[in-house]
Amino acid sequence: MKQQYDFSKGKRGRITTPEPEQRGKTRITIRIDDDMVDHFLKEAERSGGSAGYQTLINDALRQHVEGKAPKLEDTLRRILREEIKAAS
Repeated sequence: MKQQYDFSKGKRGRITTPEPEQRGKTRITIRIDDDMVDHFLKEAERSGGSAGYQTLINDALRQHVEGKAPKLEDTLRRILREEIKAAS
């Protein structure tokens, strides 16, 4: 190891080139409840690596915004029908 190093020609900044940003996507920082992150991490593990947790969160948000997510009333009706049928 040298006693002294010459950094006079050194440059500040990244050592590697930054990753290219994906078109149509914006990098943000948000706070999500731990249980929600855990849920999507487990779903990502169950997918066997075919989908990451961020992709699953994005898909869930898209379904909600586009009105494709199951509505609570429809889900309750389905469950009630199943339970009534099973009890008969």
